[in-house]
Amino acid sequence: MNKYEKKKIVCPVEITLGVIGKKWTVLIIRDLLEGKKRFGELLRSLSGISPRTLSARLSELEKYGVIKKKVYPVIPLKVEYRLDQKGYALRHILEQMREWGTHHRI
Repeated sequence: MNKYEKKKIVCPVEITLGVIGKKWTVLIIRDLLEGKKRFGELLRSLSGISPRTLSARLSELEKYGVIKKKVYPVIPLKVEYRLDQKGYALRHILEQMREWGTHHRI
């Protein structure tokens, strides 16, 4: 049971924002829509994010079932992140955000 089920949130928009509404989360998903990435690749592509914040956002996305983490038993440690089925389902939301941003530049 996640925190949204505990609070009995019934608004679908609020549920969606609870998963993707934190800073950096949508940009992480955007990058993973291109394919699997390692931690360092994500860190370099998200200019300004701290390693601690990236780690926290990846853990949250994994907890919500949006991404999958694969750890390879090699030295140095190799970890890859990829979108799960729930993550790919967010593609349409990001496409709409891109379209809106293109037409309504501030």
